[in-house]
Amino acid sequence: MPTGVAMRDVRGQLFDAAERVLLREGPSALTSRAVTAEADCAKGVLHRHFADFDAFLAEFVLDRVGRMDAEAAALRGAAGTGTVTGNLSAALTSVFTSVAVAIVPLITFRDELRARLRRTWPAGVPVLTEAVEMIASYLAAERGLGRVAADAEVDLLAPTLVGTAHLLFADRTAAPPDDEAVRRAVTGVVAAVLR
Repeated sequence: MPTGVAMRDVRGQLFDAAERVLLREGPSALTSRAVTAEADCAKGVLHRHFADFDAFLAEFVLDRVGRMDAEAAALRGAAGTGTVTGNLSAALTSVFTSVAVAIVPLITFRDELRARLRRTWPAGVPVLTEAVEMIASYLAAERGLGRVAADAEVDLLAPTLVGTAHLLFADRTAAPPDDEAVRRAVTGVVAAVLR
């Protein structure tokens, strides 16, 4: 980008560029140079807005986690409609076909990023813990409506569902699982508590 041309929403453009690089090439390819090249701007732009690259990555991860709030609200709003298995399958597919599945190895790959995230996110991997909270909240709503057993331990079912889905989607070299594979896995986890 030529000097003197102002970028609008610099943070958003850099975060979107980071997401594209991460999804296309994986966490090892995510460098400040790759991000700024993808955003078509000078490398100095990133460093004018963030203390260093790990600070950029920490804010990028938290921004993407924040985007899950709308998904969580939509899933809670779906309680009492459709089927529990169908709602869970769709929600888990949405989470794991987004950048979420690529963020997990990014956090694992970079020690300094993990350390920075711990300052504001004290436990777990941000994307996964947010997904667990989303699923637990939905299951609690369905339990309140009587579509899930009153004694169902939603705080145990939610991480089981997220972990199962993560295993299905984690292989970045293979095609993602089809809807039936996700539905089968979800059914295996929740069948005993459905009413």
